[in-house]
Amino acid sequence: MPINILAGFHLLSKHMISPLAYIHPEAKIGKNVEIAPFVFIDKNVVIGDNNHIMANVNILYGARIGNGNTIFPGAVIGAIPQDLKFKGEETTAEIGDNNTIRENVTINRGTAAKGKTVVGNGNLLMEGVHVAHDAIIGNGCIIGNSTKMAGEIVIDDYSIISGGVLMHQFCRVGGYGMIQGGCRFSKDVPPYIIAGREPICYAGINIVGLRRRGFSNETIEQIHNAYRIIYQSGLNTTDALKKIETEMEMTPEINYIVSFIRESARGIIPAGK
Repeated sequence: MPINILAGFHLLSKHMISPLAYIHPEAKIGKNVEIAPFVFIDKNVVIGDNNHIMANVNILYGARIGNGNTIFPGAVIGAIPQDLKFKGEETTAEIGDNNTIRENVTINRGTAAKGKTVVGNGNLLMEGVHVAHDAIIGNGCIIGNSTKMAGEIVIDDYSIISGGVLMHQFCRVGGYGMIQGGCRFSKDVPPYIIAGREPICYAGINIVGLRRRGFSNETIEQIHNAYRIIYQSGLNTTDALKKIETEMEMTPEINYIVSFIRESARGIIPAGK
């Protein structure tokens, strides 16, 4: 006798929903959404089209999920912040499109500080990642196993953060860079670089990653020259930025580096010794 692979699922309004899932009647679910057994979806939740939500996922009050995401077992999206200042205010946890959220990832919703936690599009959050309240993760990022991000951090597009990284609250990571596994840091990590060692420091530019993203050799050399001035010239940060602005062509990439460092409230990670 052929096996009915859809046995135990309801096919309703182009959904494939297990009868063993709980969905609050006020939750809004898009088209072609697969919801496995033992999923819990709270009220004040909005889920877009073509999402695959695996068993034992909890999607809690205030979650907003876009289209085409895959959420693996044990993930919790929208739990209240682990912040004693949180007083139950109306906030959200917002997930974009085409993300892969692996097992046991936790994404808390925002506080009154920013009102929302945001994960953009096309990201891979590996097993055990924690995204705290009011964090903002851009697009195309890879976050490694068990990496923990504190409140109000910012990660720019196409960052790669390896496993077991600890990121202090309010820190920012620039785009197109890579952070070595096991690092911990409380200062900002500028764009396009590799950060590693203990204690964390500048370890060169992310040449392989930049080539994979289509940066030309000329652009990569310009980025490298900027960081030679910042980290190897012996100048303080203010004078290094002035030298870059005076002596280098201010391409979009160089502008990004200069503005990132100038806007850094916490300061940037140091040069290696």
